[in-house]
Amino acid sequence: MSVTFHIPGVLRAYTDGRSQVDIAESPATVRDALLALWVLYPGVRDRVASEDGHIRQHINVFVGNEDIRYTGGLATSVPEGAVISILPAISGGQR
Repeated sequence: MSVTFHIPGVLRAYTDGRSQVDIAESPATVRDALLALWVLYPGVRDRVASEDGHIRQHINVFVGNEDIRYTGGLATSVPEGAVISILPAISGGQR
């Protein structure tokens, strides 16, 4: 069974316009899933991860409804058939 990534609009230029990318493998962790995504779409890597391999400060990654910042970071387990969402943080508001 595959893992599905939901890709935000700002990253779709790096995934050939795809809003969803399926990874055929069954990665054990978020790190493994991201590595598989980056093999298919290497341009995504620098927008999601810093040079030292950590998720950038203003990027949020969810496995299902769980923010990986609270579930083990890149070592978070990825169950078969999981949906992983990459979400850029949005700030601002009314004055």
